Amino acid sequence: MIKTYKILSLLLSYPQKELKDFLPDCLKLLRQEELLEDKQMKGIQNFIDVFSKLELTEWQAHYVQLFDYSRSVSLHLLEHVHGDSRDRGQAMVDLIRFYEDDDLKWKTNELPDYLPAFLEFISLSQSRQVAAEILSEPITIIGKVHQKLQEKENAYQYIFSAIISLSAKQPEMDKVSSLTEAEKPMDLDKEYSEDPIRFGGDNGCSTCH
Repeated sequence: MIKTYKILSLLLSYPQKELKDFLPDCLKLLRQEELLEDKQMKGIQNFIDVFSKLELTEWQAHYVQLFDYSRSVSLHLLEHVHGDSRDRGQAMVDLIRFYEDDDLKWKTNELPDYLPAFLEFISLSQSRQVAAEILSEPITIIGKVHQKLQEKENAYQYIFSAIISLSAKQPEMDKVSSLTEAEKPMDLDKEYSEDPIRFGGDNGCSTCH
């Protein structure tokens, strides 16, 4: 297991007591793999400083308000591309097949495009190179969420900065801007759709299998 991806997955998950108790040990474990540079480590330290001072219920309320009530920073990757359209359902099926091709049986109650679950899947990769290539496939969406969190001056931006630093390629800002500009309110039926993200498909990573 590549622990760095697993830890970032945990830090993006809904905060429970176990996560709050884990924060003091987080940096020590991340340093063991040395995948993150000093800039990202300092950012995660800032994240820890912010949320370790909050009561758990305050952190939970902050998390729900941030991620569950704003499509612009949703942790469900395909929502940024397909919204609530039928295309998202087929994309979910394709993503589950992609996981199963790598012998991961989907047993969680979370949707397969949930970013923490995606990061946990990547943590099981056979090599750091393969993990970085898989992560690069939805990097435009991840870059868009990162940008929005920066605009909000929210501490979760540091987790996204760390995630992006692990990718085999960086977000292209013109694509990030296009995705942001095309964003529609959550109650509209017609959603923006760009070229489909193909996890392990013809446009995906040839080394992911």
